[in-house]
Amino acid sequence: MINAQLKMYVRDYSTPGRIQDAMLYSIEAGGKRVRPILLLATAKAFGASEEKALAVACSLEMIHTYSLIHDDLPAMDDDDLRRGMPTNHRKFDEATAILAGDALLTLSSLIIAEDSHLTDQERVFLIRELSKASGAKGMVGGQMQDMLSENTEVSLEQLENIHRNKTGQLLRFSIIAGAYVGNSTEESLEEMTRMGEALGLIFQIQDDILDVTGDAEVIGKPIGSDEGNAKSTYPKLLGLEGAKRQKERYVQEAQDALRKAGVDQTILSELIDYLSSRDH
Repeated sequence: MINAQLKMYVRDYSTPGRIQDAMLYSIEAGGKRVRPILLLATAKAFGASEEKALAVACSLEMIHTYSLIHDDLPAMDDDDLRRGMPTNHRKFDEATAILAGDALLTLSSLIIAEDSHLTDQERVFLIRELSKASGAKGMVGGQMQDMLSENTEVSLEQLENIHRNKTGQLLRFSIIAGAYVGNSTEESLEEMTRMGEALGLIFQIQDDILDVTGDAEVIGKPIGSDEGNAKSTYPKLLGLEGAKRQKERYVQEAQDALRKAGVDQTILSELIDYLSSRDH
């Protein structure tokens, strides 16, 4: 359902041609759809319908996809493969990839603004929070911090600050947005926010571990790219076993927050475990 809706939005809100082809290329490249799945699962746990949460879930995935297109560019991570396929700038060219990312970013706000399942208050809240999560004090700021930390020694506190923003903010938003459209109480929203923050670090630590121990064919990109780019990682800072222990601490924190939120835990608890143990 998410995949079909994403393609529908791109086709409905763009003109057929090279830019639409580039947008669809990255949207259709697959991926785990972790962020929209988390958002929909959280909304369901709070009693919201899938229809009410679907546009927000697609908006979030568009921002994630735009960020991957730009991350892969030569000026950033300079990657040739993404999910086992040529990256957008390799398939098309750098200018087209930049514009495709820009188009997905702007479309993400538009589909929330025009969604008839949301109230005006909900639209304003969701666009504001998603803009904060993806902007200079969120994902973009974290990416800048990550680039500036290359070839330098960082502390655990600095590393976690980088990834609370770069990786964690969109995952945190997926939980907050799902709870919000489900009309959560203030107390539940606070616990779900804590869960979302822990999930962001779980996801990043597992990414770092897979960059050391994973299978390139399963992951869809070369192993060791972080080391090649001189990036700071959890295994580099704590050792492989230390990184695993740090991850388990956040798994426990996420599960604890979920229990205290007072909602149906089944699906979300399984998703926490999946994110901690995934192989790609």
